[in-house]
Amino acid sequence: QVQLVESGGGLVQAGGSLRLSCATTGRTFSRDAMGWFRQAPGKERAFVASINWSGGSTDYADSVKGRFTISRDNTKNTVFLQMISLKPEDTAVYYCAADVGRLGIGSRRANEYNYWGQGTQVTVSS
Repeated sequence: QVQLVESGGGLVQAGGSLRLSCATTGRTFSRDAMGWFRQAPGKERAFVASINWSGGSTDYADSVKGRFTISRDNTKNTVFLQMISLKPEDTAVYYCAADVGRLGIGSRRANEYNYWGQGTQVTVSS
């Protein structure tokens, strides 16, 4: 059974940092692009960041550029999202996803991803 399991979310004050992890089991995604999305209450799921299969290329939403860093460790089947200088507007459920068959940077469109995790809540207080 293929699973993507996010962890590392929590409650943090504005200006703080969190590091999210996404561990994959059931199959390897080492040759696939991966992405992070987030969904705030009452809003649609939004692109946050994506990374190509090797980790050498990344893409970020303008709202997080310079504050978030996506990375991956294919030897551990894990993708990370380092978040610094967090703002209250970053509050959301964060999801990781696999864009199977894409070697390049993952798509910004959620409907192009094939596998999803269950999400982890990030809450940033002001």
